Amino acid sequence: MPSEYHNALISELEAGLLSLEERSQRRSLTELHGVNLCSNDYLGLAESVELKKAVIAATSEAARCGGTGSRLLSGNAQIWDELEEEFTGFAGTETALYFGSGYAANLGLLTSLLRKEDLVFSDALNHASLIDGIRLSGARRVIFPHLDLDRLESALLEHSGERCRKLIVTESIFSMDGDVADIETLARMGEKYGAGLIVDEAHATGVHGPSGRGMVAAAGHEKNVIATIHTCSKALASAGAFVCGSGVLREHLINHARAFIFSTAMPPAMAGQVRAALRLAQSMDEERSDLRDRVRRFSAGLREDGWDLSGSTSQIVPTIVGKNEYALSVAEYLQCEGFAVRAIRPPTVAEGRARLRFSLTAAIPMPELERLQVCLGSWRVRGESPAKAAGR
Repeated sequence: MPSEYHNALISELEAGLLSLEERSQRRSLTELHGVNLCSNDYLGLAESVELKKAVIAATSEAARCGGTGSRLLSGNAQIWDELEEEFTGFAGTETALYFGSGYAANLGLLTSLLRKEDLVFSDALNHASLIDGIRLSGARRVIFPHLDLDRLESALLEHSGERCRKLIVTESIFSMDGDVADIETLARMGEKYGAGLIVDEAHATGVHGPSGRGMVAAAGHEKNVIATIHTCSKALASAGAFVCGSGVLREHLINHARAFIFSTAMPPAMAGQVRAALRLAQSMDEERSDLRDRVRRFSAGLREDGWDLSGSTSQIVPTIVGKNEYALSVAEYLQCEGFAVRAIRPPTVAEGRARLRFSLTAAIPMPELERLQVCLGSWRVRGESPAKAAGR
């Protein structure tokens, strides 16, 4: 029988869930069906027959199915060294080190670089993995308003006389708003005020920059940043992430990044999958061009209809509806129309900024996006409140 303590804890947890439900914030696990607008599979590689064949071959050729231990113990294999060397060429850096997830990469990087006396300047809309890495490091934090480089420069100037390690941390493409950081200006500010720059390229890898190499490569700053983080779970349709930077940084991470040291290595077959996906992605310039064209046309159409897209200029197209109940209502309506979408609500986004987050991929044809635009308009005219909220 559960103890008195156990029963009391369960009651508290149930009350918390009920509170979320009353605020239309309770989440659930659901398999969606239809035109997938929740996917980060930007190049459509997750359904690639060629990649599936490569995964089968990698599994067949691997000496073992499991990682068996951390890479510092029994989990290293030649294929990981070869993959990191190949990814180094892609990223344009001196070296790369693979982590089992993007979350682990950001935690491992930031907690091993930052000390309590150090200063980190972080964009207000950075991903949770960056925020958690900064918090766990114990470093002093300066949170500047989203993409507000004037406020960032003021903060850098205010702390310019302090002798400590300083880092500017940002995403290149922001995961909820789809807008883009000014890498050129950030790098210049860092140089001017003695701060290093760390850029999470999660939503740019494979999609933006020359051959899909990301926004840092597009700006020509591959060797001027402290680190770039390239995840493999989105456009590369695999798993894990690379921290790319100097040779010294790689050695530092191997010796100090707890998320690397104490994690069991991924199975060797995953290295084969990532390598195949990387090679495929680099050759997909036509798909990248087509995707950019669809993004431009779809976003322009929604803006003409009066939707708030929150400054998006990328394949992530947020459509702000305001209240949580509106986001749930439009999501349900679109699901009935054959679109796989989910409502995004606080605390993932700010109060009053609930939205749909449309992730456009190379697999979604333009006629479906045009139909989506029509359906959004149809939902909006169903009632006065949703119409006013969507049109603000």
